[in-house]
Order: sequence, then structure tokens, then C-alpha cells
Amino acid sequence: MNLVESFSEFKAGKNIDRPTMVRVLEDVFRTLIKKKYGSDDNFDVIVNTQNGDLEMWRIRSIVPDGEVTDEMGQISATEAKAIDADYDVGDECYEQLTLEEFGRRSIMAARQTLISRIMDLEKMSL
Repeated sequence: MNLVESFSEFKAGKNIDRPTMVRVLEDVFRTLIKKKYGSDDNFDVIVNTQNGDLEMWRIRSIVPDGEVTDEMGQISATEAKAIDADYDVGDECYEQLTLEEFGRRSIMAARQTLISRIMDLEKMSL
């Protein structure tokens, strides 16, 4: 997803600095992650306002097959190797999430939340 247009659209004519915008974007996408997974632990959200990139990563420890006791924090060796063949037990598995995984409704809701948060920030800066 390219956020350059969105960022420019929201920032145009608004008195909101980049660090604040990045915090808002991260918060909105963390909320999206919490709704889908129940928690945003073990997830990284990276917003690059220079090039408009958004990256969401799920980070789990790789354990031997059949020994996953924490679905949120662990992944079986077989599943991890399906993501990257070089992964081994004991490594951390980094799995990139795409916006499509969240579904159209969730994305539209996140966009509305973002617009609402930006409007609130504008009101506070007046």
C-alpha cells in the first residue's frame, strides 16, 4: 500500500507534523491488528512517510513441529519453512502482512478512523 497520496491528502492544509502523523498511522494499523489477532504483541508496524511505504510484520519464535503452545508467539518449523526455507528452530520468523489479509471492510473502517483522528488533531491545534 502506498501512503504517499493518503499522507499528502490528509496533511495538505493541515498543521500536523510528520512524527504525529506517523504515530496516528501506527496506532490505526495496530488497532486493525488487534481486531484481527486479539493482540498487537509480536507485531511491528513501520511507516515510512518519505516513500509512502507501510509494512506490518508478525514476529514469532520457531519451535519444533507439534510443540506450539502459544499460537500468537510461536510457529511450527514446517510453517516457518513455508515462509522462508532458511528458517530453523530457535530463529525468529518474520512474516509480512498485507492489507488484503484484513479485508475490505476493516480497511475502510481504518481509513475512517484515520480521517477522524486527523480531524481531532486539527481541532486541538486551533
